[in-house]
Amino acid sequence: MAQLRPILLVEDSPNDVELTLIALERSRLANPVVVARDGVEALDILQRRSNAPDESEALLPAVVLLDIKLLRVDGLEVLEQIRNDARIRHVPVVMLTSSREEQDLVRSYGLGVNAFVVKPVGHREFFEAVRDIGAFWAVLNELPREGRDAPEAEPGA
Repeated sequence: MAQLRPILLVEDSPNDVELTLIALERSRLANPVVVARDGVEALDILQRRSNAPDESEALLPAVVLLDIKLLRVDGLEVLEQIRNDARIRHVPVVMLTSSREEQDLVRSYGLGVNAFVVKPVGHREFFEAVRDIGAFWAVLNELPREGRDAPEAEPGA
């Protein structure tokens, strides 16, 4: 049986991480969830720069749930780097953010985001939104073969 691709959650708010993990767990998705606490950590995971990736990081994510307002490297820069890297450009990215700024929406779509979801304020609505996002992107969405496979190992690696 094929290993399930992880969901990469990129979020710096501990409360939002906890709520998102609970919502994904309640939705009964079998995909493992990898959490990055800032943009640098997300790029390390996606571009295989982390020193000791765990087993769930060996595959490209089924989807990246990405906040915009992040420490060190913001979500828009992370999105831009994803779309400019041939090895990971096909990974679906969903902005899951509290930002309602029109410029963030426009820039996200200009950089190639797959969806832009404003975090609902209520817990129930938040859980439903995360459940629906997870079900669509991790279960129903089909990627081209090149977007499903982990990058080839570098020669001599």
